Amino acid sequence: MLLQGNLSAPNGTGSDPSMFFLTGIPGLEALHPWISIPFCSMFTVALLGNCTLLYVIKTEPSLHKPMFYFLAMLAVIDLVLSTTTVPKILTIFWFNSREISFNGCLVQMFFILSFCTLESALLLAMAFDRYVAICNPLRYVTILTNSVIAKIGLAALARAVLPAVPLPFLMRRLPFCQSHVISHCYCEHMAVVKLACADTRFNNIYGIIVTVFIGPEGSAGLAPCQDAGFVVSKPSRTDGSSLLWKTSSEGASTTSRGVCSIVLLFLQGGSFS
Repeated sequence: MLLQGNLSAPNGTGSDPSMFFLTGIPGLEALHPWISIPFCSMFTVALLGNCTLLYVIKTEPSLHKPMFYFLAMLAVIDLVLSTTTVPKILTIFWFNSREISFNGCLVQMFFILSFCTLESALLLAMAFDRYVAICNPLRYVTILTNSVIAKIGLAALARAVLPAVPLPFLMRRLPFCQSHVISHCYCEHMAVVKLACADTRFNNIYGIIVTVFIGPEGSAGLAPCQDAGFVVSKPSRTDGSSLLWKTSSEGASTTSRGVCSIVLLFLQGGSFS
């Protein structure tokens, strides 16, 4: 059951500007204990599943291949994203512990944006891995060597981290003299920007640019197009490759239409909120 002690916490305009308050799921506060059950279950499954996957890939020599290296990277990303957000969400659901420090909020914001972007980049790398395995099976080992995989991972990491680095500094320059209540389960960038009592035009523009061109939603929209580009960039000469081109083109077209809708939802709910 929810503890009632924190319900009488400050209304968000307290004297400590370094403290914020997360609301959980607005309008469903009475159902938080029940909502915590699937959250806790999925969090436990994510921890056990990803840790098991990492252990198996590390201990089994036959799995030391590019595809499984990428899977291991995705497992690490899932662990980071889960441990960054879910524990705090569960404390909100179970104990109504809504407080989060400003520094903790910035750290959470940084990891969410950077690792979501990193995840989408790795999914694109895995698509390229499958393209090489299908179209150039005899050269697969020579193309995707360990050094190439390491370079792909570092490039994806730099692409994800560098755009997220300015966010904490942009947030620190803003004064928060109004409400400190964040209407989310976690520190969402634009939701925090809305609480500032200063001109946030630059933050808004930067957030939109990162979301559309660099962030996870933008990457999700670009990935199918890039994947299709990988497939159709090589002229098809056999019936098998023609079938691959046709199947991939149709799949990319269908995926792009679906992803465009998802991108619009993210933009409407996040960047323009």
